[in-house]
Amino acid sequence: MDIKSTTPLGVYDKSEEEEKKIILREYRALLRALKQNIKKGDKSLLRHAFEMAVEAHKTTRRKSGEPYILHPLAVARIVVEEIGLGVTSAICALLHDTVEDTEITLEDIAREFNNNVSKIIDGLTKISNVVDIRGNSTVQAENFRKILLTLAEDPRVILIKLADRLHNMRTLDSMNREKQLKIASETTYIYSPLAHRLGLYEIKSEMEDLALKFTQPDIYTDITRGLKETRRERTRYINEFIKPLKEELSHLGFDFEIYGRPKAIHSIWNKMRNKHVTFEEVYDIFAIRIILKSPPEREKEDCWKVYSIITNFYHPNPERLRDWISVPKGNGYEALHTTVMGPGGRWVEVQIRTARMNEIAEKGLAAHWKYKEGAPSAQESKLDSFLEHLREVLASPNTDTVDFIQDFKLDLFTEEIYVYTPKGDMRVLPKGATALDFAFDIHSQLGTRCIGAKVNHKLVPLSHKINSGDQIEVITSSKQHPSEDWLQFVVTAKAKSGVKAYLKEDKRKTAESGKNMLKRRLEKMNTTLSQHNINELVQHYKKSSPLDLYYAIAVSNVDLGELKNFTLYGDKLQHQSKEIKNDTKELVDEDALKIKHGKGVELVIFGERSDKVLYKLAQCCQPIPGDDVFGFVTSGEGLKIHRTDCPNAAKLLANYGHRIVKTKWAKNKEISFLTGVRITGMDDVGVIQKITNIISGELKLNMRSLSIDSKDGIFEGTIMVFVHDREELNMFCNKLGALDGITKIERIDSPEG
Repeated sequence: MDIKSTTPLGVYDKSEEEEKKIILREYRALLRALKQNIKKGDKSLLRHAFEMAVEAHKTTRRKSGEPYILHPLAVARIVVEEIGLGVTSAICALLHDTVEDTEITLEDIAREFNNNVSKIIDGLTKISNVVDIRGNSTVQAENFRKILLTLAEDPRVILIKLADRLHNMRTLDSMNREKQLKIASETTYIYSPLAHRLGLYEIKSEMEDLALKFTQPDIYTDITRGLKETRRERTRYINEFIKPLKEELSHLGFDFEIYGRPKAIHSIWNKMRNKHVTFEEVYDIFAIRIILKSPPEREKEDCWKVYSIITNFYHPNPERLRDWISVPKGNGYEALHTTVMGPGGRWVEVQIRTARMNEIAEKGLAAHWKYKEGAPSAQESKLDSFLEHLREVLASPNTDTVDFIQDFKLDLFTEEIYVYTPKGDMRVLPKGATALDFAFDIHSQLGTRCIGAKVNHKLVPLSHKINSGDQIEVITSSKQHPSEDWLQFVVTAKAKSGVKAYLKEDKRKTAESGKNMLKRRLEKMNTTLSQHNINELVQHYKKSSPLDLYYAIAVSNVDLGELKNFTLYGDKLQHQSKEIKNDTKELVDEDALKIKHGKGVELVIFGERSDKVLYKLAQCCQPIPGDDVFGFVTSGEGLKIHRTDCPNAAKLLANYGHRIVKTKWAKNKEISFLTGVRITGMDDVGVIQKITNIISGELKLNMRSLSIDSKDGIFEGTIMVFVHDREELNMFCNKLGALDGITKIERIDSPEG
């Protein structure tokens, strides 16, 4: 699906003749990319698909003003050039929006092409509302589940969808800020983890970089500028590093490429954030890559020979050797990674791969899977096992989809460990997995009956964390049943889903008896278990759902004797003490907000000019005026204001689009907000006096607390101050940074943090 319009909205000045030339040029580029894959008859099918798409979209334009057909053409080129799929996928990419947006039907597609093409386009149409930008957003979590279901049926569906999303991200500049935020957040939350799991590292990295560009433009610009400014020095260092390696590898007769490349912007930002360092302090901004052209039977041997040559010149860090050749990653990635001490005392990461490994690393395993001739390889069977695992997880009746996504994303991104069954079969699990996770990974029924395990022949409890190389034997009992505390230590989506499904079914059975108890009690009061009465009782007993109420009744956690305090109006219950209050603290109603703030209208918060809607500032990110923010309608605490770079922003924007309220600050210099900074520097006599002079003397800020801890000549401190807005906070940080000896200043998200 693409961002579209029937009239040009962007600045676009191409004539009809120029547009025709551009469209034809893109189509010819697609044909050139497919040259190796085209068989007899394919060219006419491609031409037919292209002409159908041109005709179907002839009255539609993109938000940028370009002819809409340029989007499916671009998606088809990404599918072929960057993912490595063939003619069938290119045809599907050209037609991927026709059934959703035009008068063409699936029957038309099946008649003109074949059932295979129509099935893939049907899958793409079913998941197209994941970004419903023309109306109210749908619940994203349920749609993500649909995406995974289609992935399990035919990986080409999600591969084309990833290409579609990548092109939308590349052309996101023409959208308004609100839609940029939503689409970028959804990309990092859903699509980049999937690209990662399918081995599409280049696409995953580009998606994350583009998402950072739109969610945190200042950070993106700063890192981009830093990379540009250090390019010359970086190139000089890389040349110095690779010179002796190049000479030795050539002397020994290797056919190879060697080069250095900067790491992804998002990856650099993660290092800065996780290690609390500046751009200048990130030492591994680039990596050296060596790509060998070796025959299949010599790949492993040649990679280790090259590793040996590198360590003859540079000392390796033994803690940083990663052997993904002997045991490839779950998504098929193969390479040797090592970190060595280079010239000038700098650690340098070196990646060693063959040309085949490099192709898999860049285009992903799916490009080599079942759609090419020949018997499936070991790598292809890895994808098969992943898809089988996916089908098992999706078969779970657990319906808490948002939790499911969070658990599944952990499976996608977490570092892997390799463990063994008693018969020596290898299983891949995320790092931190327990013996119980292993049991569920083998089979759900084995998990629900597991009472313990033997790890390397030693008895361990269910919660025991397993490590790479462990051999595990599961011990079961027919009397064992999952309990709530299991959720505290299982980490895989399959195990969590299995436990939750069992607990939910168990709770449902127990709740049924509670429901019957309530029904009998109400019949004695001459009333029924109507929807109105259920809602009254759920509210009175402060339960989140009727199921929770029935369960509480069954286990005697609520007192049905309180029913005597209810009065009957006809057959409707109402609590005697209940009265309607016109309270200014009434929580925000989602529908009321929609009525008051129509589509595209911003909610103005803070100050005399603000809208009269009660809101709270989220504690997880502590926004202040000047921060880029959005409103989120919670289910129990009204409207909360979050920063767009809040740790929870991506999840909220991606999963609950219908609860997001576009928000901006009103100007007001009368009210102050509590915020804080963490500072690090060289311990010096009088440093506290200098800091307090800035706070109280120069800026006249109200300080709540100042704590300084000094050790071995280095001090760390936390300062909590009241500021009017972000501009004042930035001024405060700049003044602190100008002091001698201050090496680092970072904002604290929360007053407690």
